[in-house]
Amino acid sequence: MHRRIIVPSALGAASLMLAIPASAAAHSPGAPGIGDPYYPAYGNGGYDVSHYDLRLKYQPATDRLEGTATILARTTEDLSRFDLDFLLDVGEVRVNGARASFTTSGEQELEITPQKPLDKGTPFTVVVRYSGVPSSKEAFGFTSWHRTPDGGVGANEPEAAAWWFPANDHPLDKATYDVSVQVPDGTQAISNGTLQSTSSRLGWTRWNWRSDKPQATYLTTLAIGKFDVTTGTTGSGIPVVNAYSRDLGANDGAARASVERTGEVADWLSDYFGPYPFDALGGYVPNTTTGYALETQTRPFYSPRQFANGANVSVVVHELAHQWYGDLVSVRGWKDIWINEGFARYAQWLWSEHEGEGTAQELADYTYASHPADDAFWTVKPGDPGPENQFDAAVYDRGALALQALRNEIGDEDFLAILKGWPAKHAYGNASVADFRRYAEEVSGKPLAALFDTWLFQPSKPDTAAAHARSLAKTPETPGAPAQPRSWQKITATNDVHEH
Repeated sequence: MHRRIIVPSALGAASLMLAIPASAAAHSPGAPGIGDPYYPAYGNGGYDVSHYDLRLKYQPATDRLEGTATILARTTEDLSRFDLDFLLDVGEVRVNGARASFTTSGEQELEITPQKPLDKGTPFTVVVRYSGVPSSKEAFGFTSWHRTPDGGVGANEPEAAAWWFPANDHPLDKATYDVSVQVPDGTQAISNGTLQSTSSRLGWTRWNWRSDKPQATYLTTLAIGKFDVTTGTTGSGIPVVNAYSRDLGANDGAARASVERTGEVADWLSDYFGPYPFDALGGYVPNTTTGYALETQTRPFYSPRQFANGANVSVVVHELAHQWYGDLVSVRGWKDIWINEGFARYAQWLWSEHEGEGTAQELADYTYASHPADDAFWTVKPGDPGPENQFDAAVYDRGALALQALRNEIGDEDFLAILKGWPAKHAYGNASVADFRRYAEEVSGKPLAALFDTWLFQPSKPDTAAAHARSLAKTPETPGAPAQPRSWQKITATNDVHEH
């Protein structure tokens, strides 16, 4: 039965309006995206997550995942509804202990409506119970969950979380993590951070991992399978956990010969970038068919294909450099990808110097000479490459050229001060290319807008004067052109390191 309310006067109407709490009228749905122009659907508006507690059970034989995610967050606006990015099947959602209604929309939106609106600036807790087969889910035409012969792996960039846990899936919203995974005895579960404990009962083993420093969602990883796990410590005392699928075949030796040098490389990088910023370290190599590697925080993911031609420590240098440039300091928006990739590639150039296989300047000369002026390489703008070119080789190589140009312009002392000072200034936060330029000007005392524009934003090859090198006008085929550095093949073997 519907009762019709008749209000006999304007005064009565005003009285009825006053009966509705002003706060309820002001609440509205949070945005379905965090506001990144490259990926409008990624992340969500209206709240900030502080912690994810993930309690999972996984069956390798069927790729079935069951989970309960407890999310601690705080509102940043008055919310009547909010979204999480998620793809698996949801059975129940609770907000602050009370059942909430939910539905799905778009490619990956889980829309949650709590029983009571949430006021701005208040903490709240979300519990999501879910299940599904991650490898069966696609969003935007692809999957970020990789099936392996003995399990599965969640690792990708710029997104991976939605395939195995509900999240605010954008680097702007970092959080701490507890990841607890139950798997059949004899199977390992590898994740970020430190292994807190393992326990076995009735044929199942539970692995409990903790990341106690802010971590972006795409940097959070899970690998389940049969691994050979090695442990150790760096020279500075950081515990190292590495894991290798037991069925890597011919790539096994080269993978170990590379990844087992993780502690050494991290200690070396700390001389350039400052103290290692986390309390755990390592890497893992699952038996996937993917070709890329990824800087998953504290424990990078490596594809076996990275070692198909033998050991390559350069790729380890690249991913570990990201622990400072990409993980400790993350992009403000995905257009700022140069902050990640240009610096990780430049770290490979520094490693080449360290190994006596070519200086950074020699690598810069050869890179510059390798691309004639009409090469499409120069049309990609590393400072804002667009989503279609986010992982183009130019973002890496032209991005590293920009750093060598900066080094030549301001001198080694200021350049090295910037490399170390920048991660400390923005530790555990986010920053942009514009922020970096301002910081470089502050440290060096020089105006650098023209240099950054030339190397990062102009769709053309900089002239030789801008490049500060003797032989840059020549190509590798020209007599007297720069010789190919000995490290070149190892470095170019990592050109598709993030090609997804």
